[in-house]
Amino acid sequence: MVMIGLTYQLINKNETGGMIMISWLKIVGVAAVSFLALDLFWLLVVARKMYQQYLGNLMGQTRFGPAAIFYLIYLLGILFFIINPALEKNSLLYAIAAGGFLGLLCYGTYDLTNLATIANWPIRVTVADLIWGTFVTATVSGITVFVAQHFNWR
Repeated sequence: MVMIGLTYQLINKNETGGMIMISWLKIVGVAAVSFLALDLFWLLVVARKMYQQYLGNLMGQTRFGPAAIFYLIYLLGILFFIINPALEKNSLLYAIAAGGFLGLLCYGTYDLTNLATIANWPIRVTVADLIWGTFVTATVSGITVFVAQHFNWR
């Protein structure tokens, strides 16, 4: 439903005031590629040892279905709540600030719930994830809006 609403909102603007479908697909592509690239680098290179050290006993085989659903939902949230409003405001600063706040909210929901409910959940993981979520969401939002503004995809 959110996807339908977002698509309707983005493609049903007049020619002088809004995005067309091709521009929207390019924006989605920039956001998706930048988020996946940054997050995979974080998970596979930067934070891998930390997760194995502190959460190794909880880790199992990677389940790609739920991971794909997470990336889709999170990407839709970034597009709907951050990128579209930032482009309407023509504000890169809004994209970065609001993106960081959304990242803190979302990653905070996950990590602070774990800290509150899972015995011996490491606070170090929570702090690292909160910083990462804030950074990656701000960065993806900023990159996407910057590229869209640069190429006038509005």
